[in-house]
Amino acid sequence: MIPRYTPADFDALWSQRQKYLAWFEVELAACEAMEDAGLVPKGTAAEVRPVGEKIDPDAIDAIEKETRHDVIAFLTHVERLAGPPARWLHLGMTSSDVLDSSLAWLMVKAGDALLTRTDALLEAFAARVEEHRHTPMIGRSHGIHAEPTTFGVALAGHYAELARGRDRLAAAREEIAYGKIAGAVGTYAHLSPEIEEAALRRLGLKPETVSTQVVPRDRHAVFLAACAGLAAGIERFATNVRHWQRTEVLEAEEPFTKGQKGSSAMPHKRNPILSENLCGLARVVRGAVVPGYENVALWHERDISHSSVERMVVPDATTTLAFMLDRTKRLIEGLVVYPENLEANLAKTGGLWASGGVLLELVRAGKGRQDGYVWVQRNAMKAFHGEGDFQALLLADDDIRGLLDEDTIRKCFDLKHALAHADAIVDRALRGRA
Repeated sequence: MIPRYTPADFDALWSQRQKYLAWFEVELAACEAMEDAGLVPKGTAAEVRPVGEKIDPDAIDAIEKETRHDVIAFLTHVERLAGPPARWLHLGMTSSDVLDSSLAWLMVKAGDALLTRTDALLEAFAARVEEHRHTPMIGRSHGIHAEPTTFGVALAGHYAELARGRDRLAAAREEIAYGKIAGAVGTYAHLSPEIEEAALRRLGLKPETVSTQVVPRDRHAVFLAACAGLAAGIERFATNVRHWQRTEVLEAEEPFTKGQKGSSAMPHKRNPILSENLCGLARVVRGAVVPGYENVALWHERDISHSSVERMVVPDATTTLAFMLDRTKRLIEGLVVYPENLEANLAKTGGLWASGGVLLELVRAGKGRQDGYVWVQRNAMKAFHGEGDFQALLLADDDIRGLLDEDTIRKCFDLKHALAHADAIVDRALRGRA
């Protein structure tokens, strides 16, 4: 994480202080559960809780330099602050009970913050989809003109993809909401499943089905993969914005604010810097997926190879995605759309986009598909090389006119006919999130 790409709430969430406060909450939740079970004197957690305000990350880090063990350093610091009652903390627990339950607690909070941002992004997207549901544009495959669509349909595709990403993240948020307070190898040698369940319930978590010394890392891998999926959806949208903004295309462009500069050398430049930035950041989020899955295969009941990875990739991936969601919302809200350029580009090939419709009419009229394809293509290639207007060439082709009348051919060039189902597509996308 670097400040440039770190929203304030994620800076606080993944700070050293918040990490230790999360550990403190796990210890107190376990202590309260043990109080209820009669294992710890009543009121212990309440007596210790006030020292949470005094927890000092620097002091803990200084102790760790001697102990070489972060949880022991933390407990030592708390004991110094709270005195004798703190001896009841960590009773029957192992370090990973604290580390894994607190990490789940923090990842749930990160997931909730990401979902809130995604909902805001979807709302912004829906508004632009509605605005342009009837704005015609040329669709492209391989980057080449294909058949007409609308700008609203194009945006609806991105909306639907981001909505699916949101659903996957919501499912991953539920899957990561599992902790463990089950001891050194998950067998409750000094505690019980009932105490674990009671403690985790206080944290909004559920007990891991079968823990070892750790919560299995497939949960974390799935969460990181869900983050990457959402980032990839943003990247696809940003890639399209970059194409739409090309000088030769200019169907839409990023907002260019007063005083903004595009180039240190060329004062005329208006570059798609937000979209390029999003494409780059998607690589960072996606980069967490392989380490996340490589963390799954730990030795026996636990080794520590996952720990160093998670200290970096979980905060980095979630923070970067949060920044991307915020930036994408501003991008779609401020996206400048040029309907006149969309119309001009649609008309650029002189109606070549109608070739498929003409072919289908020939098939309906009894012509074999492959022969019909040859008839339409020979006229399309003439039009492509500037040897005539496509529709006029079709109307003058004796083979085609032997099967199709003028009205049938002209209907193939009717934009309303080509886009008759645009509303249904948009409604289906938006209805999926109603």
